[in-house]
Amino acid sequence: MKKNIGILLIALGAVLQILSALVPAMGDMADQNIYTWGSLALIIIGLLTHIFINKKLEA
Repeated sequence: MKKNIGILLIALGAVLQILSALVPAMGDMADQNIYTWGSLALIIIGLLTHIFINKKLEA
């Protein structure tokens, strides 16, 4: 499970991006940029987490 945390964060960021584009209520509740920046942060953190955890587990 520890190996898949980064992948899970990337998938969560992608789902948030898709939801913010498809659900009109999310765009009306707050600024659309909050969801875009949040999903970008999740994807970047997930990618870095995946790289560092897998390098740490290999060594």
